[in-house]
Amino acid sequence: MKTHSFDCEFIDEFPPVLVERMLYVSTLYASALHLCACGCGIKVVTPLSPDNWSIIFNGVSISLTPSIGNWSFPCQSHYWIRRGDVIWSDRWSDQKIEANREADHARRERHSTAAYQTAPTVSTPRKRFALWFRKLRP
Repeated sequence: MKTHSFDCEFIDEFPPVLVERMLYVSTLYASALHLCACGCGIKVVTPLSPDNWSIIFNGVSISLTPSIGNWSFPCQSHYWIRRGDVIWSDRWSDQKIEANREADHARRERHSTAAYQTAPTVSTPRKRFALWFRKLRP
């Protein structure tokens, strides 16, 4: 049976048995987990990060961005979770799915390369502090 809305539960560990209509969010594992909204019963894991999905919790309901495209599942369901409601989206063609996967992969590669290249070194601020501290000591 199709799910039309989700409640939200913030947890540390994911439960072994999932409840329908429940979106579990673990900040410890930076992931959200729910049963597919189409009713097929398959677990949907959405990693939370700037490169993957993000959530907005307004104190009552939750939104998940971007959409959830279960392209690897037999159901190939595609939906959004907005303020707890399921908003069904179009089914994508195989070509569109492949193009989206390639674009996601390229975006993640660019982000991880940029983050690695611009990562600040920890030793620089400490070194400056140590030199500054030595000047202050008599």
